[in-house]
Amino acid sequence: MARWSIDDIPDQSGRVALITGANSGLGLHSATALARKGATVVMACRSLDRAEAARRQVLDAAPEATVELLQADMSDLASVAAMADAFSQGHARLDILMHNAGVAAPPLTRTAAGHELQFATNTLAPFALTGHLLPRLQATAGSRVVNVASLAHTFGDLDIDDLDWQRRRYKEWPAYGATKLALLLFTYELQRRLVAAGLPTASVAAHPGYAITNLPASGGMKLTRTWLGRKALALGDLLLAQPGEQGALCQLYAATATDVQGGDYIGPDGFKELKGFPRKVTSRPATHNRALARQLWERLGTLSGVHYLEG
Repeated sequence: MARWSIDDIPDQSGRVALITGANSGLGLHSATALARKGATVVMACRSLDRAEAARRQVLDAAPEATVELLQADMSDLASVAAMADAFSQGHARLDILMHNAGVAAPPLTRTAAGHELQFATNTLAPFALTGHLLPRLQATAGSRVVNVASLAHTFGDLDIDDLDWQRRRYKEWPAYGATKLALLLFTYELQRRLVAAGLPTASVAAHPGYAITNLPASGGMKLTRTWLGRKALALGDLLLAQPGEQGALCQLYAATATDVQGGDYIGPDGFKELKGFPRKVTSRPATHNRALARQLWERLGTLSGVHYLEG
């Protein structure tokens, strides 16, 4: 069986892709690949200075592409709403909404609204942004919401009554795993609700395996704060990881491959899904708990103030 690569991405001319966290890592690789295939790419980033440098990189690879920038702090719901409004004013369609932005295992940090940073960025923001942009998605036949998940969902446990780690003692990695478990619960629940509403959008997820990105450093992960920790990460990268460009293939497959259906989960085809080429994989049984998914949906709506596809 042939292995899927960037060359297999169908022509994206006339299509619009919005990618959060697109100024580096998997997001930048995804933006570059889609731009080279003709898509209008909107890069939503926290820092416009870093985003402009990334935009120039994309245009170096795809000089004829249309690449736009929007500012958004994905940990701030007001910023997310403002970015969605700016996008909607400039675009009548949205073919690919790729929730790529994320933060991994930082020390306990709370947003201005009091939310735990990982939960706010990795779970609450994708829920809210999807709701804000649903009119553009439903106006676009064949549109897809792509949630970038993680192998970390396998060790995350969800406390529906303490999503923000207000009551429990905060632990960096369990908190990260919980956000990715929640993101997959959201992916599948969104798909069920889209189908029930008869909308033309598909909700899918992908994970990059163990890919080399700047996510550990950007999140302030504990290992990156010591010389020994950085050496351990470097050794893990050397022995187990794959380049970020390879890791991005899974989310690009989820976003563009013609055989992808709503509810699919894409990951690498190698040992333990750590590296390799895209294929359909399965997530742990807890991600398919429909009762928990409905509870999570309601809680996310309450916490974000964004309500959609109810009933």
